[in-house]
Amino acid sequence: MVTSLVSLGTVLMPSTKLTLKDKKVILDTARHAIQYGLTYHQQPALELKNYSEALQENKATFVTLKETNQLRGCIGTLKAHQPLIQDVAEHAYSAAFNDNRFLPVNALEEPMIHISVSILSEPESVSFTSEDDLLGQLTPGKDGIILNYRSISATFLPGVWEELSTPEQFMAQLKQKAGLDKDFWSSHMSIKRYYSDTID
Repeated sequence: MVTSLVSLGTVLMPSTKLTLKDKKVILDTARHAIQYGLTYHQQPALELKNYSEALQENKATFVTLKETNQLRGCIGTLKAHQPLIQDVAEHAYSAAFNDNRFLPVNALEEPMIHISVSILSEPESVSFTSEDDLLGQLTPGKDGIILNYRSISATFLPGVWEELSTPEQFMAQLKQKAGLDKDFWSSHMSIKRYYSDTID
């Protein structure tokens, strides 16, 4: 995808004060970070003063890369710790070159890479009394979920609902991602949920 296209989609974070121009800048910055990395083998330095106030706010993001609709890289953070635009550039570069599940993106495939950026809300704890109670609280297509159990943790972004459409499928695969059996259950497991505004 040579030209970045902005899709408003369904905004699940009404507090995100991003204009159409901001969203285009986000996608252009992610694309530039990958192209810059191909040439210089490092992420670009950004002059934060050149960006809108909304893009300078601390936000947590994930950058997802796909090629022919297949996952090609996905890197992000669940905790906001740096300006949104800096987070996007860092994760776009890392998704392209540092996701150890894939070979680094090369110059031939870069124009075919589709980029989506998810801006995350602050995670909130979910209270539940049983697995059925938890499953009944999940909202397909909306909830991102973080699973924590002892020293292990795993998350699925809301976009994963496109492939795992039921709460049962979603949680079973998330547990397997965490290295647990799909039927695993423990009262010591904790769950947090978050929402995202996805720009692609």
